[in-house]
Amino acid sequence: MIFILKKIGKVFFFGLIFLLGDSLTPNPILSGEKRLINSVGMEFILIPAGTFIMGSPLDEPDRDKNEPQHQVILSRPFYLQVTEVTLGQWQELMGKRFFERRKGKGDIPVSRVSWFDCSDLISKLNKLNEGNYRLPTEAEWEYACRAGSTTAYTWGPMIDCNKARYGGSKECEETLKSKGFSPNGPAPVKGYQPNAWGLYDMHGNLWEWCQDWLGNYPSHVATDPKGPDSGTNKVRRGGSWFKYGYYCRSANRTYAHPASRLQTTGLRVVREAP
Repeated sequence: MIFILKKIGKVFFFGLIFLLGDSLTPNPILSGEKRLINSVGMEFILIPAGTFIMGSPLDEPDRDKNEPQHQVILSRPFYLQVTEVTLGQWQELMGKRFFERRKGKGDIPVSRVSWFDCSDLISKLNKLNEGNYRLPTEAEWEYACRAGSTTAYTWGPMIDCNKARYGGSKECEETLKSKGFSPNGPAPVKGYQPNAWGLYDMHGNLWEWCQDWLGNYPSHVATDPKGPDSGTNKVRRGGSWFKYGYYCRSANRTYAHPASRLQTTGLRVVREAP
C-alpha cells in the first residue's frame, strides 16, 4: 500500500497520513494484542463482544427470583483485569495511609474499599493517560465470569473447594491448609485456576463492585445494559471467602450501599478497548 502511494507522489502520501492521523496508530484489537499490562502492573485480557443468556434457569439450586433469564448483547469488546485489584496495586496508586495498618503481602486482593473509594482509584488510573478505566457493568461481569458456560459455575453445576475460595465446609479448610492460605481472609490472587477466558477468582475470594445501581432485569433483549439511572445500592458480584459456596454462582446478585467498606468486598477494573 505504501509502495503504491509513493508511486503516486509524496504530496498525496503525506496528505493521507495527515488526514488519517491517529487511525494509523496500531489498534491493540486489530494487531492481536489480547493482553495488556499497565504501568501499575495491572494485567488485562481482551473480552470479545458477544451475546449470552444472563440470569439463572428456574431449576438452578439456590437461585433467587431476582435472576430471571434474558438475552444480553454486548456490542463492543473490552479489557477486563485478570485478577482482583491487589493491595500492592492499590497502595501504589492511592498511597499507604489508607491501609497503613493493613497486614498482608502485595498479592492479596484489596478489600474494605467502598464503591466511592473505587471511583477514586479509577480517577487515578485515568490520570495515567494509558486508557479509559471504569468498573465493569453487571452484564459485562457475568458475561466474563461465564466465559461461554451456561452452568451455575464456569466449570459445572457444583461448587468445588479446589477451584474457588469460599467458606463453609471442612473440605475447604483442608484445601486451604494444603495451599498455605489463611482461613480468615481472601487468598492471594491467582491462587486458583482461571476460567476459560483467563480470568482468576471470578467465583469467590472477594465480592466485586460493579458499576450499576441495583435494579430489576429487563424482560426483553438488552443491548449493553447499564442498570438504573439512580438507586440506593450498588451491585456486587462473585461471592467471597466468607460463607456459602452458592453465593459464588455466576448469576448470583448481591448489593451494598456505595459508602460501605466491607471486609469481603474488593474490585477489578475494565479498561475500555479502542
